[in-house]
Amino acid sequence: MTTTSRPLLGPGINRVEGPLKVAGKADYPNDYTYPNMAHAVLVRGTVAAGRITGIDTTAAERAPGVIRVITHHNAGLLERAPVTPLGVSPPAPLQDDVLLHYGQHVAVVVAETFEEATEAAGLVRVDYAPGEAVLDLEDPRAERRTNPWKRDVQRGDAAAALSDADVTIDRTYTTVDNTNNPMGPLTTVARWEGDTLFVNNSTQWPTLERTSLAAVFGLPEESVHVIAPYVGGGFGAGLRVWAHVVLTALAARETGRPVKLVLTRPQMFTACGHRPKGKQRLRIGATRSGELVAIEHDALTSTAIDDDNFEPTATASGTSYACPNVSTRDVQARLNIPVPNSMRGPGATTGNYALECAMDELAVELGMDPLELRLRNDAAVHPQLGLPWSSRAHKECLEHGAELFGWSRRNPEPGSMRQGNLLVGYGLAAVGYPWFRARCQARATVRQDGTAYVRSAGTEIGNGAYTVFTQLSAELLGLDVGQVTFGLGDGSMPFAPQTGGSGLTGSIGSAVYEACRRLIGDFLELTANDADSPLRGCSVDDVDVDGGYIRRRDDPSKGESYAEILRRHAVEELTADGESTPVQPQDLGMAPAGAFGAKFVEVHVDRDLGRLRVARAVSVIDGGRILNEKTAASQIIGGTVGGIGMALFEEAISDDVTGRIANATLGDYIVPVNADVPDMQVAFVGSYDRANPIGTKGIGEIGIVGIAPAIANAVFHATGRRIRSLPITMDQLL
Repeated sequence: MTTTSRPLLGPGINRVEGPLKVAGKADYPNDYTYPNMAHAVLVRGTVAAGRITGIDTTAAERAPGVIRVITHHNAGLLERAPVTPLGVSPPAPLQDDVLLHYGQHVAVVVAETFEEATEAAGLVRVDYAPGEAVLDLEDPRAERRTNPWKRDVQRGDAAAALSDADVTIDRTYTTVDNTNNPMGPLTTVARWEGDTLFVNNSTQWPTLERTSLAAVFGLPEESVHVIAPYVGGGFGAGLRVWAHVVLTALAARETGRPVKLVLTRPQMFTACGHRPKGKQRLRIGATRSGELVAIEHDALTSTAIDDDNFEPTATASGTSYACPNVSTRDVQARLNIPVPNSMRGPGATTGNYALECAMDELAVELGMDPLELRLRNDAAVHPQLGLPWSSRAHKECLEHGAELFGWSRRNPEPGSMRQGNLLVGYGLAAVGYPWFRARCQARATVRQDGTAYVRSAGTEIGNGAYTVFTQLSAELLGLDVGQVTFGLGDGSMPFAPQTGGSGLTGSIGSAVYEACRRLIGDFLELTANDADSPLRGCSVDDVDVDGGYIRRRDDPSKGESYAEILRRHAVEELTADGESTPVQPQDLGMAPAGAFGAKFVEVHVDRDLGRLRVARAVSVIDGGRILNEKTAASQIIGGTVGGIGMALFEEAISDDVTGRIANATLGDYIVPVNADVPDMQVAFVGSYDRANPIGTKGIGEIGIVGIAPAIANAVFHATGRRIRSLPITMDQLL
């Protein structure tokens, strides 16, 4: 089966949900309201470790409008949610008097209005017996988790190869806590109808939330309905079922009323994850002609006392370059900190920062162009598996990016390029993001009026999911985009994985492919013995689809429309299900490839003031088949802005003694604004990826990977000063 109509995929169309959004008719979690709805506000603990010795809610309970105050004394038993593909679930809230981090929820106040709940929350009095908090990443008291995800790489003998290498470097790089800060604070609205729970929530994974809430409250999954058709950004913050979600559902059950809870901006810093701080040591050995002979990459990152977070930081060094001897080691230190969690490009973003800075430092030691060093060590086959890639245009990314950027104009001498009083620096980074695809299901329906409804339980977080899946469904069914509606964001729809990990398009898209193919097969079953049908006896491989018609491939003039077939057989609609499952490289005979890319940036540094600005950025991406260039480029642009924030601005600063985050507002936690965003150019290279039937590779996170090291490398080129910690600030350049 093929489509012969004008291709609907590629150059890009405007977002199909755009009119709803600009008209204010797209329902985000905060837009949901129900009759007799109450409001909940959290009370947070003020010590990093210890126990609650007393909690007085008397004044809060007497405050105007207060309906209920829930603490560990009256919350009742809540089960911990099950282990997920991302690790263990957070502990169930309000189950004991133990404090594990500053800002931990110790009570929730429910009142008639948000203002009344906020006022009453300030009246709850909590006494503590503080314990000794472990807050320093290198504190010897911190429990260490070695190789926590079983992804450490050992290839050859890195130690021996390093000792024999012509040229070696040994460098350490540090990164700080960054906090997910979508514009819309996470919101939960919960209501009960008998023993059935309904939740509107800022989630990136409705099916996981359904499963988890069912386990927490002892319900069958069919008694939990999670609705999230639109989520205003997440960047990883919506990938888990956080304690505030559970507490909102608990409050609704206890009060018998719908309850809404909206996290405040300061609570966003302690309630829904962050990119953890880390320290990385890179040792790289090479021949004098620039061939890599050894890489050792050790990463130490933080995690919470009683939780896990998936942050494979050093792993990227195992597959980034053709190098015969590689050792990567990831270690986590358990600290009394709010739970870290995935933040756009988890692990790969910080790991690539250290690796690509180290590669730049190696190029300096070799006296070699940093671009040439990377090209010379390109991994033509998967370094660990020895299999050919399902697609790889990494060299093309570097070469085309260098041409677009004007890399040949770079004077290699640090500090040699100037514009008046500004020092000018050029920097680059080679990047990759791991392949990810998960089991997924989709359902496709064509109705008697010729329209289609296709759905899967993923979410739209501003990434263009509605648009690309509508385009894909329309092309696979041979319909116009306006004839297709795509459904997302409902946990009762066919199972879908998380909107995260750069795997949603490949997962849902492959399931949609199967559902549409089966649906056309079902139409052909209706006509299989129909003497009046020109499609009689045809199989799926004998036909094409175009303009709402199924046509014989051997004679395109012969065919029937979906509507004609359904009417003649007195069928209102036909529905088919499709499922996609991940493939194993050995079964595929090749290594499934994630996205690759090259990032080039130009920075300007004021010689006298140390003021640093990114002047322009060029990103060239191998994302396989691009379904919509407009939304794809938007993803890369957004990731670039996030990378600028990581490199130059963002740092959640915690007090060394109390663990309190001192800058938990957007007035104090600095993020890039329009004036910080440079001229940006995005280009796509590469072609159809062979690892899935729609030929795509995920690009949601490749946009941020590589921006921070490209900036750091450009700063060195501009100033001759190598900064090995993020963020890079003015005082470091004075």
